[in-house]
Amino acid sequence: MNKGSSDVFRTSLVAFAIVALAVAGLAIAAQQPRDILDRAVSDFVRGRITESTSGFDEVVKLAPAVAPQLWQRGIALYYAGRYDDCRKQFELHRTVNPDDVENAAWHFLCVARAESPAKARAALLPVGPDARVPMRQIYDMFRGASKPEDVLAAAGTQPLAQFYARLYVGLYLEATGDAQRAIEHITLAAADRYADAGGYMHAVAKVHLMARRR
Repeated sequence: MNKGSSDVFRTSLVAFAIVALAVAGLAIAAQQPRDILDRAVSDFVRGRITESTSGFDEVVKLAPAVAPQLWQRGIALYYAGRYDDCRKQFELHRTVNPDDVENAAWHFLCVARAESPAKARAALLPVGPDARVPMRQIYDMFRGASKPEDVLAAAGTQPLAQFYARLYVGLYLEATGDAQRAIEHITLAAADRYADAGGYMHAVAKVHLMARRR
């Protein structure tokens, strides 16, 4: 999930929360929601999905102005099976990050789980220019205009592009009913060689595998 540099966007999430708290004028010490947010992220990375979603929900309760920024919450909600809440979170995130293909992809996944891939495709969120490779091909895959093979070919040899391609091809295949091929791609995305390139989303790939093995 990105707006500009993914690393800057991800690591600045706490800063967004603190600023939003100040703007909202909430009578809460900034340290409290920050700690809850940090714990929610940590719980997710450790595969503690229920605890993670509870933490994210608490942050939203304490600081509702922060809610649009919390794309991590949307992913946690997906793995918790709270697909309607998941869909709403990504629709909300689009209001602050309208160009992000990953946001549209996760929205698709939520709707596909709750309803069907066909309905998810019909409800696919529009996106703006997302210059990251191979985001254009990933978006086309989710809207039914290209195939997983096109995404993989577009990724080339750049590690971050390869990571994105494997992760989103895997997620797409799972959502559309090809569980075996999905696991093969997500397993590749979760490989240690992509840890630095993938950042938080690499942790998502690893959590996905943990969740599916339970």
